[in-house]
Amino acid sequence: MAHPSGPSGPLLHGDPESYWLSTAPASPDSAYPPLTGTGTDVDVAVIGGGVAGLSTAWELVRAGRSVAVLEADRIAAGVTGHTTAKVTALHGLVYARLRRTRGPEGARLYARSQGEAVERVAEVAALLEADCELERRPAFTYVTRPEGRGEVREEVNAAAQAGLDATYVERTGLPYRVEAAVRLDDQLQFHPRKYLLALARDLVARGGAIHEHTRVTGLDEGTPCRVTTADGAVLTARDVVVATHYPVFDRALLFARLSPRRELVVTGTVPADQDPGGMYITSEGGTRSVRSAPHEDGRRLLIVTGESFKPGTADVAARFERLAAWARERFPALVFDRHWATQDNDSTDTVPLVGAFHPRARHTWVATGFGGWGMSGGVMAGRLLTELIDDRRPPWADLYDPRRLWPQVREVPAFLRHQAEVARHFVGDRLRPGGADAVAGIAPGTGEVVRVNGRHCAVYRDEDGTAHAVSARCTHLGCLVAFNAAERAWECPCHGSRFAPDGSVLQGPAVRPLKRREVGG
Repeated sequence: MAHPSGPSGPLLHGDPESYWLSTAPASPDSAYPPLTGTGTDVDVAVIGGGVAGLSTAWELVRAGRSVAVLEADRIAAGVTGHTTAKVTALHGLVYARLRRTRGPEGARLYARSQGEAVERVAEVAALLEADCELERRPAFTYVTRPEGRGEVREEVNAAAQAGLDATYVERTGLPYRVEAAVRLDDQLQFHPRKYLLALARDLVARGGAIHEHTRVTGLDEGTPCRVTTADGAVLTARDVVVATHYPVFDRALLFARLSPRRELVVTGTVPADQDPGGMYITSEGGTRSVRSAPHEDGRRLLIVTGESFKPGTADVAARFERLAAWARERFPALVFDRHWATQDNDSTDTVPLVGAFHPRARHTWVATGFGGWGMSGGVMAGRLLTELIDDRRPPWADLYDPRRLWPQVREVPAFLRHQAEVARHFVGDRLRPGGADAVAGIAPGTGEVVRVNGRHCAVYRDEDGTAHAVSARCTHLGCLVAFNAAERAWECPCHGSRFAPDGSVLQGPAVRPLKRREVGG
C-alpha cells in the first residue's frame, strides 16, 4: 500500500519518496488484476504482498500448492517498499535477551532459523537470476558509550553460544569512534523491491496468482475457508495466511501483544571511498542505522535510519531534521536525495509471531511482529509456514508459535506498559477541546482533531484553504487518530493504522476508511 512520506514545505533532505520504489517503479503494464467474482478456489490464500506474504506464496508454489496472493494496493510497495533492507541474523542485542528468557536452546534456534533465512535469500536470488543489487557485508551492533562495552561482550558471548560466528571489535568502517561492537560477517543487503518483483514473476510463471488492489475485509474459517474483499469478491481456500504486517483480523487478540513503531529514513550519496563497508545499528539516540547501496558515477547511496516513535505521537518534521543533522555531521560529504518513513511492529517478548493464527485455528496462519527485522524474518516465516501447512514441524516452530504459553508471565511488564499507553490515548485523547473556532484556526497544510457538535472530527486544511473533515475514530478499535504533518497522514497511536487526509486507508490493521464529516470552515 502507498505511504505519503515527505514533510510539507521546503526540505533539506531531497524528495519525499522511497528509493526502492523510485528505482523500481510500478507501472500499469506490470499490474496484477484485482480478484473478481465468487468462484475462485485455491489450496492457500495469502493475504499481503510484502516480503512475508510473497516469500510464503513462493515457497508454497514450489511445494506444489495452488496459491493466490491478495494485496490491498501494489505488491512490495507497502512496509517492504520502505524498509532499509538489511538481511542479517544479527538483530541488535537480541541473543543475550533470548538466552535469559528462552534459554540457550531458544537462542540457538532463533540464530539457526534467521541464519538459514539469510542464506535462502542468496540462494533464491541466484536461482532466479534476480538483478537485486545483492551484496555480502558484515553486520555490526555498536555502542559509543564506554559503559556499553559490557552489554556488547555479553551479546557476543550469547550470539557465539547460539552458533553465530560473532566477534567483539572496537574498530569499524564508520567515520566516527565506537567503543565496542558485535560483528557478524557474510550477511546480506539488497534492493528489496527488485528481489520481490523477481519472486512474484516466478511465482506466477509456476502457476500462482497475484491480485493487487484487492483489500480483504472478511475471513470465514470454515471448511474450506472463505475470504471476502471490499468489492464483494470471494475466494475459497483450504488454508489462509494473514501476512499483512499487522494482522487485519482481531480474533487472535494479537493487537495486545504488538506495539507499532515508526522510524525515519534519509538517504544521499557519498564518494565510494567513504562507504562504511557494512551494516550498522545502535539503539542509542532513538536508534541509528547506517548502510550503503550501489549507486552511479563512482558514488554510493548512504541509507540512514532512526528516530523511533509511536505513530501519531511525535513532531515528525523535527525528527527528520534531527536525523539529517546527525547524518550530515558524521558524513560531511553526504548529498541528500530522498527521505521517507517505515513502520514496524514489536512483539512484547521480542520474538516474531509466526504459526497458527489462534488456539483453535486449524487452517489459518499468521506472520507478524518482526520488530524491524522483517527481511530475514519474512523469509523465515515463508519457509516455516510452508512446512506447517504441509504438516511438518521444524525445530523452531514452538519458538515462534503465536499460541506459546511461556511468555505470558515474562511478558506482563511489557504487556501492561503497552495496554496502559493504549488506554491513555483511548481515554485522554477524548478530552480535547474544539468547535467551530478550532476548525477556523487550522492553518493550510495542517490538521487537527477537534470536537464539533459532540463528535471528534479529524480536520485537514489543504493548501488552497479548503477544510476536509473525517471521523477521528480509527475504524480498527476506535482510538482517536492524530495528524502527522510531515507525512500528511492521520495516524492511530494505539495500533498504528494510518489514513490519508481524505480518510482512505494507507496502512492497517484498519480495513475501512474514516467516515466523512461536515464541519464547514
